Amino acid sequence: MAHRPQVKPSWRLVLGIYPFAAGAVAVNLFFASLIGSWLGWSVIPPARAVLAGLVLGWPAARPFARHFTRLMREAEG
Repeated sequence: MAHRPQVKPSWRLVLGIYPFAAGAVAVNLFFASLIGSWLGWSVIPPARAVLAGLVLGWPAARPFARHFTRLMREAEG
């Protein structure tokens, strides 16, 4: 695999992606806890999943912003 230079996304892009990433993290955590209930684990309440999504959404948004920035640079030539 060829070495790719590190791409730093703009903060505006990360902030734009953050609500979608936070929502995706919250939904995935909640549904993962539902699947875990089949194994006898407790289900995470939706409010707690949303709070965890708000916290974990920022780290999840950054890789997607880097990917989008790389795609924009590739499209520009």
